[in-house]
Amino acid sequence: MTDRELVDLALEARKHAYAPYSHFAVGAALLCQNGRVFTGCNVENSAYGSTICAERTALVKAVSEGCTAGWTTIAIAGSGSDFCWPCGACRQMLYEFAPNLRVLAARSDGTFESALLSQLLPHGFGPESLQ
Repeated sequence: MTDRELVDLALEARKHAYAPYSHFAVGAALLCQNGRVFTGCNVENSAYGSTICAERTALVKAVSEGCTAGWTTIAIAGSGSDFCWPCGACRQMLYEFAPNLRVLAARSDGTFESALLSQLLPHGFGPESLQ
């Protein structure tokens, strides 16, 4: 799958966002080595702390379906004019499973930039830190 195709899937997932409070819809698409893609969108809640980001929705779907390894790339598409990079909580959750994950951060028009998760969360804390 190309980066463009993955970003397009994130843009499509964004259409399902439930964002009545921030009005900032986000979609994500997580690609695994075996070609499976898990998509997600942000789901807000009136108890703001209960809100879940698109990246974590995709991550939880992957884990709940038995895919806990082999993640290669995640595309994140927001509804704004800036590139949509993952928040700190999402960076930490993703780092738990794939410290070297490629992150594609897209604008609402579909243009995107790329970085490694390890660059976005330097000196990250993961399972290897507990040994």
